[in-house]
Amino acid sequence: MRILFTGGGTGGHINPALAIAGYFREHHPDGVFAYVGMPNGMEANLVPRAGFDFIPMKAGGFQRQFNLRTIRSNARTLALLTTATHRAKKILNDFKPDAVVGTGGYVTGPLMRTAAKMGIPTITHDSNAYPGVTTKLLSKYVDCVLLAFEDAKKYLDPRCRTVVTGNPVRQEFLYANREQAREKLGVGDKVCLLTFGGSNGAKRVNEAIADLIAWHYKEGKIHHIHATGKFGRDYLPELLRERGVDLSNSPQVDIREYIYDMPECMAAADLIIGRSGANTISELEAAGRASILIPSPNVAENHQYHNAMVLANDGGAVVIEEKDLTGDRLVQEVSRLIEHPDTLREYGRNASRHAVLDATERIYRAIMDDVYGSGAQKK
Repeated sequence: MRILFTGGGTGGHINPALAIAGYFREHHPDGVFAYVGMPNGMEANLVPRAGFDFIPMKAGGFQRQFNLRTIRSNARTLALLTTATHRAKKILNDFKPDAVVGTGGYVTGPLMRTAAKMGIPTITHDSNAYPGVTTKLLSKYVDCVLLAFEDAKKYLDPRCRTVVTGNPVRQEFLYANREQAREKLGVGDKVCLLTFGGSNGAKRVNEAIADLIAWHYKEGKIHHIHATGKFGRDYLPELLRERGVDLSNSPQVDIREYIYDMPECMAAADLIIGRSGANTISELEAAGRASILIPSPNVAENHQYHNAMVLANDGGAVVIEEKDLTGDRLVQEVSRLIEHPDTLREYGRNASRHAVLDATERIYRAIMDDVYGSGAQKK
């Protein structure tokens, strides 16, 4: 068995690919698996950390706005497209995969389109109810599109074969031990907050989190893990200094650029605050954790808001739209929730009712049936 995985740009594309790849590796320890991604993308760091061979390939995406900056960007993308196709052919000829499995992002397009033209089985997965641009384009070429939501079918090429599987979640989210995670992270008997604004960071979220940290840090009763994201790592410390927060004397405040041990952090947390991408929602459901969700307004069809409301409407989350987000509002909601531990636990139970715990198995079976024939068995 030889399978190439690909997905890049954000954790929303990378983490599902790693979840699927990890499941294949678990059931086929003698298989050969590799991951194709952007050399300067998050995947260049995350994939080797997960123990997979990483194969770099440059690619780009087209911008829809019309101005001088986007014209130049699109010109560079056109130039990259030629080299990306050539690079994709070389990768495919060298690796000789039985199949290519993608989860979205710029790099997925040229690799999977080239694989399809070469007659290599191609399967892509999309996590959202409103599929991404790459998935829409690839639906004309690939053998099968795996979907998290039934409603996503209507946005794809009608001739495309689809299978509804749910979103893959790494097994670590299902089996992470809360007590062990809290001991490892040094939480003790404190309330644990886990906060993040996405892999690139979000300025409004980081500003509100700075106010939240300033509110609780002096009393030291809350252990707070926060991921700034790529673009927040430089300015968040300054925001905290402006609010009188001395990080050098605050061991209970754990500031990181990115959270590599998310299953452990979620297991340790009492309350999670973050964006509402499809994969975050699936992880919250699998971990059974209460959350305050701040949907990104900068996504197609406002799909993060709809993701968040699935949990909110069933008593599993509080939703604060970014236009309504302030430090005071966030402090108010956090204070209300942590003062009522029973409410936090109830929110977590309500979230867990939505979990599709066998999504990765469904994806695995769909790929096995598509590539190796109906009724293919685990080895």
